[in-house]
This record gives sequence, structure tokens and C-alpha cells, in this order.
Amino acid sequence: MSESSPPLKSRRPYLLRAMHEWISDNLQTPHIVVDAGINGVDVPRQYVQDGKIILNVSLNATSGLNLGNDGVVFRARFGATTHDVSVPIAAVLGIYARETGQGMIFSEADAPAPPPSAPPDNPPGGEVKRTKPTLKVVK
Repeated sequence: MSESSPPLKSRRPYLLRAMHEWISDNLQTPHIVVDAGINGVDVPRQYVQDGKIILNVSLNATSGLNLGNDGVVFRARFGATTHDVSVPIAAVLGIYARETGQGMIFSEADAPAPPPSAPPDNPPGGEVKRTKPTLKVVK
């Protein structure tokens, strides 16, 4: 990859959409596991347990479902009340079918890239510490 190439986009939203479609095509009910402690998560807090919430994201349970590159947005009923739900893609930990438990847990490698930050200051002496690149086997 050359220095002028843009950074790769996160795989997470693409995998989420693919798994949602696969689960729905098999006439099962897709649920996502969300880390409710991440900034920007807007869910009914009374349903959060141990910092996580499981959301039914089937087309029958949601209105206006959008599985976008930046997040998941929809409207749904919780108890007798309708709520607008917004979940940043980084907060989605996995997706599975309620009926079988089959699905996918997302790894850190699937997480969105952090926003670019300012380059660190050079340490005293002008030396820049370099680290070796690493590869990870994906099965």
C-alpha cells in the first residue's frame, strides 16, 4: 500500500449487513449485542444489563432500520413505549440468530479505525522508535 492510499474501511458494517441478510433469508430473527457504555449509544437504559444490551433488529421488530457504515439506526417498541435507537458501529459486538445462536462476534480487527491523531513528538535525542509490522491469521 502506498502512502497516498486512503486507510482501509472497517469490515464490521459490511459483515453486519451480510450476517443480517443471511439470518433473515433463513427466516430467523437477527439480534445484535451492543456495548452500551460506548459514547454515542442511544438505547433505553432500563434494558441494559452488565453494560450490554441485546437488540432485535429484524425487519418486523424495527421501523426505518438502517445498517450503515457508521452505525445502526432504527425505531422500535420497548414494552409499551417507542424509542429511537442509535448505535455507533464500534459498539456492535456481534450479531446472531435468536433461534439457533448462529452468528458472528466481531474482533478488534473488524473495529473501525480510530480517527487520525497528531504524530507523536520525537523522543529526546531525535530517535523515532519503530515497531515491526505484525500479521494476524484470520480463519
